[in-house]
Amino acid sequence: MSPDDKKTIPPPQSQTRPGYTKPMDPHPRDEMASWRGRDLLKDKVAIVTGGDSGIGRAVSIGMAKEGADIAIAYLEEEEDAQHSANLINKAGRKALLLPGDLTQESHCLDVVSKTLQHFAKIDILVNNIAFQQPCENFEDITTQQWDTTFKTNIYSYFWMTKAVLSHMKPGSCIINTSSINGLRGNKSLIDYSATKGAINALTYSLAQALVDRGIRVNAVAPGPVWTPLIPSTFSEEKVEHFGQNPPMGRPAHPDEIAPSYIFFAADSLSSYYSGEILSPIGGETLPG
Repeated sequence: MSPDDKKTIPPPQSQTRPGYTKPMDPHPRDEMASWRGRDLLKDKVAIVTGGDSGIGRAVSIGMAKEGADIAIAYLEEEEDAQHSANLINKAGRKALLLPGDLTQESHCLDVVSKTLQHFAKIDILVNNIAFQQPCENFEDITTQQWDTTFKTNIYSYFWMTKAVLSHMKPGSCIINTSSINGLRGNKSLIDYSATKGAINALTYSLAQALVDRGIRVNAVAPGPVWTPLIPSTFSEEKVEHFGQNPPMGRPAHPDEIAPSYIFFAADSLSSYYSGEILSPIGGETLPG
């Protein structure tokens, strides 16, 4: 592990939900600062849920650098969202900030409606928001937690996808954020893992259902990534050891994951890809 890689391993820390970028130590690389765009998404319009921070921020800025305008749907993290919008504007593209609760179907419909009012079209949907709450014992998962996890991680994906489909033309695409936990499970994140497995099945099924309409559907299933979700949901002790299990011995930065989304979004790179789960997981290999 290089000295720079070691800087990715976080010291003990915690935050209140929903988590914010500024107090994170180390500060995540999530601004795609070294990315040089090639107009791969010139004049496209993308909705990115959870685009205020973490993977969503890196994806939003990366797509903007490739020529897309971005609608960012997020809960309430105004400072993070505004910073993402500023970086999108700096890249020469337009940003639309849409705060609100995506666990409500009405707000999902509102996000799509406002995006169409502002940009007149939608070419790319990135379903990315997530909720997790570790529980060491399965019996400790409450019905309320189960509902919150599913409404955030899979219902919002269903509602957002259903809302945009009638506005998508051939050549459009949907990219879902899954997780390695949806591929192998996680004993302390059972409800979260279940939703990520559902996202994988949704991706496979939608890819088959939409192929005749020329709409591609893929997913990215990362391993551990250093985002505000981590210090806002794990204990300080778990944060200190977060992401050290993969062969690379560290969690990823969001900037290392975002190129997978750009690959799936760019028809010139991935026109023959649909129903795929791309897994950037730090050198780990999975059977099958």
